[in-house]
Amino acid sequence: MKNSIEVRNLTKEYKQLKAIDDLSFEVHEGEILGLLGPNGSGKSTTINCILSLLNYSKGEIKIFGKSMGPDAYEIKRDLGVVFQDVAVFEELTVYENIDYFCGLYVKDKEVRKQYIEDAIKLVGLEDFTKFYPKQLSGGLLRRLNIACGIAHKPKLIFLDEPTVAVDPQSRNNILDGIEKLRDAGATIVYTTHYMEEVEILCDRVIILDKGTILASGTCDELKALAKIEEKVTLEVPNLDEEHLEGINKIENVDSVSYDGNILLITYKKGDNNLPHLIDYLKDEGIKYNKIYSERPTLNDVFLELTGKELRD
Repeated sequence: MKNSIEVRNLTKEYKQLKAIDDLSFEVHEGEILGLLGPNGSGKSTTINCILSLLNYSKGEIKIFGKSMGPDAYEIKRDLGVVFQDVAVFEELTVYENIDYFCGLYVKDKEVRKQYIEDAIKLVGLEDFTKFYPKQLSGGLLRRLNIACGIAHKPKLIFLDEPTVAVDPQSRNNILDGIEKLRDAGATIVYTTHYMEEVEILCDRVIILDKGTILASGTCDELKALAKIEEKVTLEVPNLDEEHLEGINKIENVDSVSYDGNILLITYKKGDNNLPHLIDYLKDEGIKYNKIYSERPTLNDVFLELTGKELRD
């Protein structure tokens, strides 16, 4: 399998702080790699080093098999970058903005025209080509931002939280567009604070914290790392401390939490935990409403590894 990106022993220091500590990983050609981590984990620093926007203390970075550096213009022509902060020209229309950014890479007018139309269709801006940025909603503005970054059909695309604060329609449109980019052959490095997007989009995931990789693999492979085997949630009004202690003593129970009439129980192992819980509730005369069981989620693994929620 070819690698679009190879990072070897990357280290970035700020005075006494190691923002990235001997980091090594690959991004395979044609995949969407989710780069996850809590705030301050080193995600942005890693991406900026890969793009040669930051100097680094030591290490090696290759893109498309070639050494990456500030003057690697041949490589940069095949890169697309969409940062979280929207960067478009207010005095240009949607079409003119995309034309400008695409024109930095594609000089042939006929080819560029087709590329612009493809980008507009990809992000669903067909009805807004003559609008100015100030006339667009937040979601439409983010779609424009993406179109400007990918219109020249780059082989490798960096997307930094492209769905932050967008409406559901725009979010679905953006996610659909990202999948189409991957299906067309692009390699994508994707950061987000929405774990459900990771499950939908990413072929592989790297969890980063304090500049080091805590875990990597497919979503299923990462879920297999969870220390818990099962979570049970139920609605129980007026549960007292004595009963919470009793539930905590049931076989295989790992932890018990109770907040706002919602009881959450995690189990360390076992596939038949629910009947034991129901028997206890029945014997104690405890009435409950909704009850459901689920396997560990990717967010559970993230919380175990980093001690934080993804959105912290």
